[in-house]
Amino acid sequence: MEQRRLPLKALKALGSGTDRRSLLKSLGTAAVGISFAPVLQACGAEKGEANKLNLYSWDTYLGETTLADFKKAEDIDVDLSIFATNDEMYAKMRGSSTVYDVVVPSNDSVTRLIRTGLLHEIDHAQIPNYKNIGEGYRDVPFDPGRRYSMPYTWMVMGIGYRKSKVKQVPDSWEYLLASDLYKDKIALVSEPADLMRIAAKYRGYSVNDITPERIAALKAMLLKQRPFIKTFHEDNGQDLLLSGDIDVVMEYNGDVAQIMQNDSDIDFVVPKEGSLLISDSLCIPVNAPHKGNAHRFINYLLDAEVGKKVSEKILFPTPNDAARALMPASYKENPVIFPPAELIRKSEYAVYNATLQPLFDRAVDDIIAA
Repeated sequence: MEQRRLPLKALKALGSGTDRRSLLKSLGTAAVGISFAPVLQACGAEKGEANKLNLYSWDTYLGETTLADFKKAEDIDVDLSIFATNDEMYAKMRGSSTVYDVVVPSNDSVTRLIRTGLLHEIDHAQIPNYKNIGEGYRDVPFDPGRRYSMPYTWMVMGIGYRKSKVKQVPDSWEYLLASDLYKDKIALVSEPADLMRIAAKYRGYSVNDITPERIAALKAMLLKQRPFIKTFHEDNGQDLLLSGDIDVVMEYNGDVAQIMQNDSDIDFVVPKEGSLLISDSLCIPVNAPHKGNAHRFINYLLDAEVGKKVSEKILFPTPNDAARALMPASYKENPVIFPPAELIRKSEYAVYNATLQPLFDRAVDDIIAA
């Protein structure tokens, strides 16, 4: 299986389909700390700051020439470091002497970073391109008023599937969580909070109304399903689906949209029960050494044309209305990238819960080990 996946990763790195996280896994730790330009003599950077910026993000989560174009526009060199999970990002920010200027956490991690005092409040006056962001992404529960974060992408968890291998469209979480119909051909996400929230959604609960008692019941349900699950993936589920190792997978819409370009037998559905919405945001750490450059970079990413080039590459839904307006119909009208509104209305953003997180972790550890 690994020998089949690695060439795909290499192909993605060269500019075909990309996903936001999996390149790091195939290239190893050598991918961390990639520098995209040499450090040049300061010129044109904000007074008192070097002409550099330290970016900490998911892999393959920019346009083909985003950083080079930013260098040309602002004469600021970007040093990119990569993380594979929000927990990894949080631990590095909390316990490392390494400092970053811009980080790209997911919504519940934004709340976690705010509560622990790790984010700097964003000066909206320095982000004029915020005007390009749609109204629905401006006042969000994980950061009311967008005081500490700027929207970058959003996504929804759903079911990627191989059409020739399913009996009907798998439009319910039941096919993954409580059925043997696709036994040994199922892959679930390994991220504990996300998996337990999806299980809660299937059982009719809000993703933000999970109690310890409900966690115990959800764990029992997943333990019963465990013999039929082939693997728990770390956001490479789209590769497992593309390679034929599994037939149905819990995965993000953008990841599946990417591989659909390579295989017409693959499709995606948001289950009828609703799902989990994710929003990745641009944030400035409280100890960022180049806060002025950070504001410039965030404003640059929110430019319409820049956002268009990013969306063309990564195929995740954009909250940037001005960028979306520049995209072709194949993007704007794609029901995988932008699922039906009635299903999105049934889906929710999760709010970080420090009390429940260790319970999620222990439950999913036990399920995977069973």
